[in-house]
Amino acid sequence: MDLDRACLELMIKLLEMDQDCSGGQEQLTAKEVAKVKEKIRKLCETVHNKHLDLENITTGHLAMETLLSLTSKRAGDWFKEELRLLGGLDHIVDKVKECALNLSQEDDKENLVASLWGAERCLRVLESVTVQNPENQGYLIAYKDSELIISSARALRYCEDMIQRYSRALNNSSVSLSSAALPHCSFSNVGKAVEDCMRAVIGVLLNLTHDNEWGSTKTGEQDQLILTALNCVLRVPRYIPQEQRFDVRVLFFLERERAAILAEAKTDNIITEAPKPALDKSGEWQETSGEIQWVAAEPNDNQTEKKEEEEEEEDQELDLNKALQHAGKHMEDSIVASYTALLLGCLCQGSQINVTTVRQRLPKGDFSIMTEMLKKFLSFMNLTCAMGTTGQKSISRVIDYLEHC
Repeated sequence: MDLDRACLELMIKLLEMDQDCSGGQEQLTAKEVAKVKEKIRKLCETVHNKHLDLENITTGHLAMETLLSLTSKRAGDWFKEELRLLGGLDHIVDKVKECALNLSQEDDKENLVASLWGAERCLRVLESVTVQNPENQGYLIAYKDSELIISSARALRYCEDMIQRYSRALNNSSVSLSSAALPHCSFSNVGKAVEDCMRAVIGVLLNLTHDNEWGSTKTGEQDQLILTALNCVLRVPRYIPQEQRFDVRVLFFLERERAAILAEAKTDNIITEAPKPALDKSGEWQETSGEIQWVAAEPNDNQTEKKEEEEEEEDQELDLNKALQHAGKHMEDSIVASYTALLLGCLCQGSQINVTTVRQRLPKGDFSIMTEMLKKFLSFMNLTCAMGTTGQKSISRVIDYLEHC
């Protein structure tokens, strides 16, 4: 991406221009305007951007599409700062608000999908520019009295409400009559758009609330957000395709904990039973005249034994791949179980009613099954993350609470 501050500033200035063509039509004839639009349309057809509305070409639309197409990670940290200083974040947040308000118009499937896509793409950019960037986080929390958090909470409520009706996991073969005439707004596409938008909202809210009391307070103030968030992580996963669930799911702790133990045992068995490296059979050591010498085997035997060695190597590689697959499944189950235990532990803190409720559903009413999982998770984080981060402190605090409650 060849992008500098001047290009970014130009894009944002174009966003601020009137998005209709009235200004241009004063200087150009209708024929000239049509000619310019046709040039732009042909140019846009080469960039393969499915979100471009080639029938509604305006300066603002093209500028916003260009801005949302940028990958801020490749642009570097300067991009995140300049996007804020030049006012780009303002336009993106305003677009999120516009899209979130349109989600109430569910009867118009074409507009619904466009709004979900629009919100999701804006939120992806905002998620990227708020990662480990306190300046952007603070700016977005404050902008227009927390407009982003309010719009995100609204979008999450609509998505959580729609996910069951448009579930791709439960209705793979279903197509609603109202969308039959709109292939790009089919039942499946609506479901996917809802899923993608929900994940994007959660990503932004996580960045604005992680280790941020101000962001957490503003987010917690939103109507029914805590209930909506709990539904998203506890109930929503059953309505989305299996391969997409890990991003948002937290199923019942015991189910995931047992799955992790089973996967771990299978992996250990595969590694334990793996054949040992084949011995070198190209010859043998023999004692002759008081000396030990290496005597090569007969040529014919070598070919057979070489083939056997190759087959054994292939078997070993196959066993290793199996072990890696089981290890990946074990890791996923362990992480989901750990986050579930962490969630339950947080809900138990300061609430004896919740402590009693959780204890009644654990084997022998013992919290040790949860604390052991959290200790493993904490050890994993200590190996892979910087020591003393807020996440590790939170886990340690929950472990300590569960051990003494």
